Amino acid sequence: MIDPRILRDDPDRVRAAQAKRGLSDDVVDRALAADKARRAAIATFEAKRGEQKSLGKLIPQAQGDEKQALLAQTKTLSAEVKEAEAAQTAAEEEWQQALLSIPNLAADEVPAGGEDDFVVLETIGTPAEFDFEPRDHVELGRILGAIDLDRGAKVSGSRFYFLTGVGAELEFALINLANETARAFGFTQVIAPSMVKPRAMDGTGFLGQAADDVYRIEGQDMYLVGTSEVPMAAYHSDEILDGESLPRRYAAFSPCFRKEAGSHGKDTKGIIRVHWFDKVEMFVYTTTEDSYAEHQRLLDIEKAFLDKLELAYRVIDVAAGDLGLSAQRKFDCEAWIPTQGKYRELTSTSNCTEFQTRRLDTRGRFGNDIRPIATLNGTLCAMTRAIVAILETHQQADGSVRVPKALQPWLGGREVLVPVAP
Repeated sequence: MIDPRILRDDPDRVRAAQAKRGLSDDVVDRALAADKARRAAIATFEAKRGEQKSLGKLIPQAQGDEKQALLAQTKTLSAEVKEAEAAQTAAEEEWQQALLSIPNLAADEVPAGGEDDFVVLETIGTPAEFDFEPRDHVELGRILGAIDLDRGAKVSGSRFYFLTGVGAELEFALINLANETARAFGFTQVIAPSMVKPRAMDGTGFLGQAADDVYRIEGQDMYLVGTSEVPMAAYHSDEILDGESLPRRYAAFSPCFRKEAGSHGKDTKGIIRVHWFDKVEMFVYTTTEDSYAEHQRLLDIEKAFLDKLELAYRVIDVAAGDLGLSAQRKFDCEAWIPTQGKYRELTSTSNCTEFQTRRLDTRGRFGNDIRPIATLNGTLCAMTRAIVAILETHQQADGSVRVPKALQPWLGGREVLVPVAP
């Protein structure tokens, strides 16, 4: 959640942030009204409690009718205290819900607008050109024996797949390369759970605007995660970390599950937009002051990884209306997909500042000062989209695919993936 002091001291800043995202600022007025009601309810409760305590001190000294009158007054006051306490609890709940509904405040540098209002920061590499009609990743996956969509649909339904033969080998190679890259940059490797309790999902903001895209396990009050950002953000929940131990950098592998709600008719062919995929995600805990430089560092690592895959890509500054609930700023790296003739997101990195740690009660100890810290996340490799980009970018006329040099050691030294089917 945002810092409540910002809401109280500078509500116009919050209103401007809402407008930048294209959202109503009604929530600001609701939150301010809830805060006022909460403070009034606290004052009423404390006054009643104080009166109750004062009355309690008089009773032992009273006699006869006076004592009976005081006891009767105590009974009435006790009911009023309970009523005031209930009102305080309700007001506190209303305040918390209003506060939780406000997204992180987008950075000043973030472009205003929606999905199409991003700003291109840089373009790296030259999009592949061919002297033959390029095949899409579905056809390449078929002739390489790498992707089986028909049996994926038969077994699990639409937007599912099997990676077979060199397809499976290619994913393992990408995982190994991602882990090698993470280790080189000082990340602790983690294998994270893909099922979490509601607090982890809500604490990261995924039960807000993204709730429709989340799988809930009925009867267990558990959720399947769409990214290991969720368990990693909750990893240090309810903890106070030694400030000297920051930054803490993790690279977590997990399967990811997404309903892809609202994507009907989009990318129905192939493995670009699927219900399940594997991913290595970077996650960092650091100070708010250092989070901005750390954000750039995560972006640089993502770029270095895409360079290893020998892909053409661009970096965009995502517009405010396309940010997740938790993000203060987000950069996407989009790779060129030849048969689509456009760039598609491969990785992203977000600075969530203190938004998630305030929800999950993760703080840092800095001498005598204990305060919220910042979290950041960044995709190192989302396997299916990386496979799409590699197959389409490095394909050759006969349907074979050249293997980027960095992946060759993880594929038995092979320089080319060769067709196994006509």
